[in-house]
Amino acid sequence: MHVNDTIPDGFILLGFSDNPRLEMTLFVAVAVFYTVTLVGNTTIILLFHLDPHLHTAMYFFLTHLSILDLCFTTSCLPQMLVHLWGPGKTMSYLGCAIQLYIFLGLGAAECVLLLVVAFDRCVAVSSLVWVSGVFGTLVRSPTAMKLPFCRNHQVDAFVCEVPALIRLACGDTHSNELQISVIGAVFLMGPVLLIAISYGHIARAVLAIQSHEGRSKAFRTCSSHLAVVLLFYCSVTAVYIQPRSHFSQKGGKFLTLFYTVVTPTLNPLIYTLRNKDTKGALKRLFGKDKISSLD
Repeated sequence: MHVNDTIPDGFILLGFSDNPRLEMTLFVAVAVFYTVTLVGNTTIILLFHLDPHLHTAMYFFLTHLSILDLCFTTSCLPQMLVHLWGPGKTMSYLGCAIQLYIFLGLGAAECVLLLVVAFDRCVAVSSLVWVSGVFGTLVRSPTAMKLPFCRNHQVDAFVCEVPALIRLACGDTHSNELQISVIGAVFLMGPVLLIAISYGHIARAVLAIQSHEGRSKAFRTCSSHLAVVLLFYCSVTAVYIQPRSHFSQKGGKFLTLFYTVVTPTLNPLIYTLRNKDTKGALKRLFGKDKISSLD
């Protein structure tokens, strides 16, 4: 393997280029999920601004989550769809750097926001979410883009992200791996532990509910919330904590699809569009008959 001492002209994002049929199937799936993400999150943002009944701290945060999901998916999915559709899979160095900065920043912000939503819905901490995203990308992105890349510039991934770039590097990446593991632990393992504590308190409160129907409904709601949160955190953790591990290399591309495609689609469905406040807002905005299918 040779090391390129100059800034590369670009990268080749391999994806599943060795399996065109799988790529076409993924193209259709990603296109459907992205469309649902756009429609669902845009609906939530519009409802929050148009319906005074939703002007609460909870929906303020859920709207921020929708904005994050829209920006996060748009930073990578259009490019992913183009690469899945045809043989052209090249991406310029500048394009890769821009995507990396945005992708990491929004991803770090979402990690913190999901933690905030689980614990508290105070408007005052919203700035912390966005600041944490900026911090996350400023720490990790510059060092990743300065790695000594191998001359083939073939990134075995769908998007430009730090673990894939570390695996492409030919030089010593120990410090980079340590850095991403430490920061990943702060943004991933820490929130998972705190969210588990939060849901432990919620479970204890639910068990205190006298009505069997009330307990069942509460558990269904909480379990769906927790499942989506764990899907996001666990898939990101598996890729980022040990970027050169065998599991990260082999399953990284599939796991990337979970936190870039699946969870941003599920967030509006699980957190917002299923609850009675949002259904009420939709009925007031469009009329009861048109929204009856949501009930």
